[in-house]
Amino acid sequence: MRERTAAFLARASFQRFIVGVILLNAATLGLETFPAVVARFGHLLTVVDHIALYVFAVELIAKIYVERSRFLRDPWNVFDAVIVTIAFLPATGGLSVLRSLRILRALRLLSVVPSLRRVVSALLRAMPGMSSIVVLLGLVLYVAAVMATKLYGSTSPERFGSLQTSLFTLYQTMTGDDWGNIAREVMTRHPSAWVFFTIFILICTFVILNLFMAVVVSAMDEENAEERAALEDTSEHTQRILDELAELRKEVAELRRPG
Repeated sequence: MRERTAAFLARASFQRFIVGVILLNAATLGLETFPAVVARFGHLLTVVDHIALYVFAVELIAKIYVERSRFLRDPWNVFDAVIVTIAFLPATGGLSVLRSLRILRALRLLSVVPSLRRVVSALLRAMPGMSSIVVLLGLVLYVAAVMATKLYGSTSPERFGSLQTSLFTLYQTMTGDDWGNIAREVMTRHPSAWVFFTIFILICTFVILNLFMAVVVSAMDEENAEERAALEDTSEHTQRILDELAELRKEVAELRRPG
């Protein structure tokens, strides 16, 4: 029974069905944000939402039945269990905020779709390298904020009057949000301020952003290389089995020959 359940869960058709239920559930939760739709189809949306939740719960119970103690060793299983469990918690009173967390079920696509799972795994693999880049970015922001506060605090106190406002303004500049007007406002009294803003944008927006991208791409390459190596090992193991079977057939054929 356990083997048949495992085979059913591993079927491509069942995985496609689960993906379809996730997408349908995500669409219904999005439609619930439209008052007109809720007023007309609110009961239908609730029914679809409950059916999807029960499908996820049955799938989760089936996985626990098949994998037993191995279930908790897979982080993706734990991820699915947490999301489904949140949906069963009461969403009334002080826990009413949990009702909005139902949309987290859409994140189950990350564990169901292999390509998305690879991307998330690569991002997690890149975290150590990204943390170093975040420290570097924070250091650059801090140094630039101190400099901007001292240089332009009296000129534009609303943007650079204190360390906190300078950090926020420079973060806004780093994202490219209205940085031209910020620079022009300072340049009315400090014409050479364009040098400061240009160097800051080049360092933060281009150099550090490219470092982030490089770390993520490197992690994804490592993830793909490991998958290819695993596939090659599997194919080599299969080939060895086939070769051994061929040798056994030859030996059996020789034994069957009359002396």
